[in-house]
Amino acid sequence: MNASDKIVINGNKLSFEPGDTILQVARKNSIDIPTLCHLKGASPTGACRICVVEVQGARTLLAACVTPAAGNMVVRTESGPVVEARRMILQLLLSSGNHNCSVRGDDGMDWTQFQLQVQQEDNSAELCPVWGDCRLQALAYRYQVSGEKFPPTRNKYEMETVNSFIVRDFSRCILCGRCVQACNEIQVNNAINFGYRGASTKIIVAGDRTLQDSDCVFCGECVQACPVGALVEKDSRYRLRPWEEKKVRTTCTYCGVGCQVHLHVKDNKVLKVTGVEGLAPNYGSLCIKGRFGYDFIASPERLTTPLIKENGHFREATWDEALDFTAGRLAEIKKSSGPDSIGVLSSARVTNEENYVAQKFARAVLKTNNVDHCARL
Repeated sequence: MNASDKIVINGNKLSFEPGDTILQVARKNSIDIPTLCHLKGASPTGACRICVVEVQGARTLLAACVTPAAGNMVVRTESGPVVEARRMILQLLLSSGNHNCSVRGDDGMDWTQFQLQVQQEDNSAELCPVWGDCRLQALAYRYQVSGEKFPPTRNKYEMETVNSFIVRDFSRCILCGRCVQACNEIQVNNAINFGYRGASTKIIVAGDRTLQDSDCVFCGECVQACPVGALVEKDSRYRLRPWEEKKVRTTCTYCGVGCQVHLHVKDNKVLKVTGVEGLAPNYGSLCIKGRFGYDFIASPERLTTPLIKENGHFREATWDEALDFTAGRLAEIKKSSGPDSIGVLSSARVTNEENYVAQKFARAVLKTNNVDHCARL
């Protein structure tokens, strides 16, 4: 392979495939170029400009996510001009809205004044709900910037909390467009898009209504794509911090697709569910049930003790008593009315292995083929 088939990034000669961008080549070779707007699987936009790099011979810095790799191209990802450009972009973003993480400057007022103002708008005395799990905050730490260099831009849109699943905090939106791409290109729901212009730009649904009055199906793809605190799961907001949680990978049991999920557990309770990115079959995507249908796990209404009905009323029983009673009744019915008088209803919410055992019990023990499950009811 000759030199025209190579790109040089930070002094390393690297091969590339036709159509690869600088960002793709860098990531394939474990070279970190920071991004905010880039979303894997969606069309690159170059909107945030955080991924700018210096290309030898180019008149300006170029966005790595949209610039195709070319033979003999020489790229520097952390040169002086690149770092300075990223710092200025981050300062502009931090000066706009309620980014009350510990990297925020004073905006001409003391910290207490600023925090009290955010508390009033946010209805919470705590720091940002994604503090410690925010891409903007991480980059601000990395490049040592805060938001006081530029005059503050106040948010003009109220927080939306009327639906049951997602809080839309426009004061923390950086207009990166990841949520729009996640909705329109990944899930193809086409529920949200950019609205208005200039300083009034906002992510809206048709007619600028609320999510619950739109075509949104509440899959939560936009929440998982949001790199800041603009879109947050309502039930876990302010209840869960990254250092408090334990992530448990498992398989969603709501249907037979087998989506891979992370359960975010605190104090032995599931407080949030996210899709496992980069892994088949769902590659991070989930439906409304898989992402938000977990509160039943810790519901106080769940049965924890077997019940036997006697004289029209239920009484608590031990597991051994309940199993013996059930086995005895099934044997009586089978003997008096035949095996086809018995039917077994399993669940579409349990594992394939458990459903296999249920049908094997029905056919091998009860001698009936009357097997069905709840998804058809």
